[in-house]
Amino acid sequence: MSQFDVAVIGAGPGGYIAAIRAAQLGFKTVCIDAGVNKTGDAPALGGTCLNVGCIPSKALLQSSEHFHAAQHDFAEHGITVGDVKFDAAKMIERKDGIVTKLTGGIKFLFQKNKVESLFGKGSLKGRNGDVWQVEVDNKGEKSVVEAKHVIIATGSVPRPLPLIDIDNVNVLDNEGALNLTEVPKKLGVIGSGVIGLEMGSVWKRVGSEVTILEAMPNFLAAADQQIAKEAFKVFTKEQDLAIELGVKINEIKNDKNGVTVSYEVGGAAKTETFDKLIVSIGRIPNTEGLNAEGVGLEKDERGFIKVDGECRTNLPNVWAIGDVVRGPMLAHKASDEGVAVAERIAGQKPHLDFNTIPFVIYTDPEIAWVGKTEEQLKAEGVEYKKGTSGFAANGRALGLGKAKGTVKVLACAKTDRVLGVHMIGPMVSELVAEGVMSMEFSASSEDIARIVHAHPTLSEVLHEAALAADKRALHG
Repeated sequence: MSQFDVAVIGAGPGGYIAAIRAAQLGFKTVCIDAGVNKTGDAPALGGTCLNVGCIPSKALLQSSEHFHAAQHDFAEHGITVGDVKFDAAKMIERKDGIVTKLTGGIKFLFQKNKVESLFGKGSLKGRNGDVWQVEVDNKGEKSVVEAKHVIIATGSVPRPLPLIDIDNVNVLDNEGALNLTEVPKKLGVIGSGVIGLEMGSVWKRVGSEVTILEAMPNFLAAADQQIAKEAFKVFTKEQDLAIELGVKINEIKNDKNGVTVSYEVGGAAKTETFDKLIVSIGRIPNTEGLNAEGVGLEKDERGFIKVDGECRTNLPNVWAIGDVVRGPMLAHKASDEGVAVAERIAGQKPHLDFNTIPFVIYTDPEIAWVGKTEEQLKAEGVEYKKGTSGFAANGRALGLGKAKGTVKVLACAKTDRVLGVHMIGPMVSELVAEGVMSMEFSASSEDIARIVHAHPTLSEVLHEAALAADKRALHG
């Protein structure tokens, strides 16, 4: 029986990073994962994010943006391209190539850092003295490893919709949405969260008629509503995404005629038939097969593994990180928790602040934020000031042909400490890092305003918003 210091169950962004960091700290480490490639004939590290989530979706977004630009934007640059054609299968092939390259990269990193990789589903068998026994089930062939510490990083799975089964032929989850080889004439999307908006945007740009059905009455309820309202206007008025809010789904039928959705909105009954339907109503923690009940691993009422502020479970030397525990379901949150747990096992005292974790939606324009929204500050009774600035007059944005969007800086009215930064616009997924760093170092809006920002850059809009928070904007 193989013995280790640390056994990690799951090789997604939390698990594989935790395993690498543990190995760097001198622990004999094994990472157990049951992920397979698209064709199902070989192991694939990286979890949902790398295989059927974050990475492939960004590849498709980029391809669709290029196609849209060739059709609509090149002419104003003096570029004539003639009859532009789109090959969905080629787009998927490119996406698959990127995924394969990165999954292979994790395998290389494991070898480099001397992390042992085992294929199969990991489950907790119980304790043998002061070590845990973890069973590895490789398609029915079972083995057991022992480890002093176990890190559970099994991630999440799509939340099911009781009204219809996912077949990934006509009714799709995130994986099916990433593998369409033909452009559906009519595409329905249930849920206007990150997956729904990103996938809806991809297929709209390449020719689909897209309708998004959202149960919540507010669009992007988790985002700052000034930014959300601007996003809604761009997506619906300028990009012709049909987004229905406050929707109640009554029935879904999947037959030879397509996928028919019967729903109510604003008191009116409606029925739409789609060629394909994407179901993206959130994700739930993946604890299936862990034998949680058998070993007494505690979960909360929503199915998340209970952990304390340092990711310790109720079981000695068993830790849990990422989507399977409380907090935002984000790859970068999982990775940082993985690093922190490995360092805690080594006796270090790392710190992870949930208040400074950035959120990004990779639509066009992109949406990103960190910290408190204006609505949250009002609800909490916090006195604040704000500054906003737009991309419309930014030289770099105009040169890129992407001069839409806004940056908002929220700061404490008494101390000027930055409380939140919210953005919609070009490449704000990159710009938000300045907001994160500002909050991590307890910066004031004046600190951002007094930092010299290169010209011409998109970052000048954040600089201008910080100036505006003190009523001294220079360009607006």
